[in-house]
Amino acid sequence: MADTTLFGRLKRLFSSNVVVRNIGGRKLKVVDTTNSQHIAKHSLVDRYTRLHGANTYGGYGDADMAKATRLGLFKDYETMDADSIIASALDVYADESTMKSEYGEVLAIHTDNDNIKQILTNLFYDVLNIEFNLWSWIRNMCKYGDFFLHLDIHPKYGIHHVTPLSVYDTSRIEGLDEENPEYVKFMLETMSSSGQMARHSGQKKEYENFEVAHFRLLSDSNYLPYGKSMIEGGRKTWKQLSLMEDAMLIHRIMRAPEKRIFQIDIGNIPPAEVDQYMQQIINKMKKAPVVDESTGDYNLKYNMQNITEDFFLPVRGGDSGTRIETTPGLTYEAIDDIDYLKNKLVASLRVPRTFLGFEEGVGERASLAAQDVRFARTIERIQRITVSELTKIAIVHLYAQGFTDEELVNFDLTLTNPSTIYETEKVNLWNEKATLASQIMQEGILSTDWVYRNVFNFSSEEIKDQRNKIIWDTKQRFRRTQIEDEGNDPAASGEAQGTPSDMASGRTGHELDDKGGAPEGGFDGAGRPKEGGKYGKDSGARGRDPLGAHKMRKDGSANLKYGKKLALAHVEKLKNNLINNNDYKLINESEEIEKEYKDEVDK
Repeated sequence: MADTTLFGRLKRLFSSNVVVRNIGGRKLKVVDTTNSQHIAKHSLVDRYTRLHGANTYGGYGDADMAKATRLGLFKDYETMDADSIIASALDVYADESTMKSEYGEVLAIHTDNDNIKQILTNLFYDVLNIEFNLWSWIRNMCKYGDFFLHLDIHPKYGIHHVTPLSVYDTSRIEGLDEENPEYVKFMLETMSSSGQMARHSGQKKEYENFEVAHFRLLSDSNYLPYGKSMIEGGRKTWKQLSLMEDAMLIHRIMRAPEKRIFQIDIGNIPPAEVDQYMQQIINKMKKAPVVDESTGDYNLKYNMQNITEDFFLPVRGGDSGTRIETTPGLTYEAIDDIDYLKNKLVASLRVPRTFLGFEEGVGERASLAAQDVRFARTIERIQRITVSELTKIAIVHLYAQGFTDEELVNFDLTLTNPSTIYETEKVNLWNEKATLASQIMQEGILSTDWVYRNVFNFSSEEIKDQRNKIIWDTKQRFRRTQIEDEGNDPAASGEAQGTPSDMASGRTGHELDDKGGAPEGGFDGAGRPKEGGKYGKDSGARGRDPLGAHKMRKDGSANLKYGKKLALAHVEKLKNNLINNNDYKLINESEEIEKEYKDEVDK
């Protein structure tokens, strides 16, 4: 009966190292958790088997000798890590691979499922503490070529703790199941207190594939199933450089000091007494302290074997006269050889010399990868390998959380590329493509299909998808314009308001919809509306004469057609004035005054 526990299901899930999920229709998403598709495994003979296949090793198997060879490599890597140049290069690999983005993220999680984003954010930033731990993981992977991380999995909560495993003690075992050649297990063989391997003391433990994240630099099939160290290419050069540097130091110490030549005039001293006389001179002038190794006594006996001592020469005859001369120290002329080997070592590390302390004058705003785009590609390869194993960790965690369908692979992880120049080149390339496409379409030289296919390399499905998205973007721009200008959301109201054409024509935006329209025979009371009143007519709101101009002309006219007659008194008066011939006299002022006076006296 099949094992239905979480660990049993995880074992079946990772039995092929490739997780495949259908994401709709005939589309599949494949997550190659161990990069099994990256490089051939069986077309080349294993490096260790090829090197040692002709020997029997006294009963030891190929796996044992391969492990012994790996341990020898690790010993060299440890010594190389003590070198200032190589240690700096390893630090640079880790630094550039774990740079933060402009949003302050070391690892970016891309998914359209908010629940998955929250779960993975909690996993990487809270549980794994990736901001602090990822640097050391990548450095060890670059140093040894491999890094093993044990995952503690809870059946309900998923991964809750991780433990780094030593590359000295961990082995990757493949080919255990003939029916499933992709089946992988890991074996931890710790060293006993006596220095013997665990197989002799029973201290070994096996882990399933889903329990261990194996970060490995897959660049050379001869090292499979393990990775190849970033410093392996410079291992031979480093040994040569170390020997040259040691030779230079020995030469400088032993041959560089200056020596003095004392020429002592011995006069007429007999030849048999010259040695005794010279010894007396030497003892007086210079004595070297010597410690007797057998007794520990301290004395001032002269050490003839010390090449740092001076020379004492007796002279007589024509060369008589005591003189002291100085011999210069020997100079070491092999500096060019050391520089040659050092350049080879730096080239094997793929790190620009400027950032290893060989040159000055680096700009403040220049990043390491921006100085050398090739180095940016190296960092990108390291990041891809790291992301592959982080994806495996995320899949294990999501599976334990209950995700089993296409949502199990509905995410992407990315690390920040440190190269600004590398990003700028890609932006410039797309900018030039967009400019070319715009000019072709504006001039009408070629069709848009030709531009999509030959400039942007789109397939027919991608062209159709992009056109639908362009229509969607156009709708969104119109929607934002309506919200900003009219305060109306067409998606909510179903109407477009405020545009001149819509107001003039009375369109609602649904004229072409399939639904709507009047029922057969029309609605009740439908038809042409009653015509309203017209200005200056009897049907108008203020009648035929809204301003009263006609009435004013009528009232002020004496025309008989309006029924008007002149006053009779007025006519009679005019008639009398014209017919009666009354005598008229002139009235002067003096007569009027005199008459008024008489009238006043008579009273």
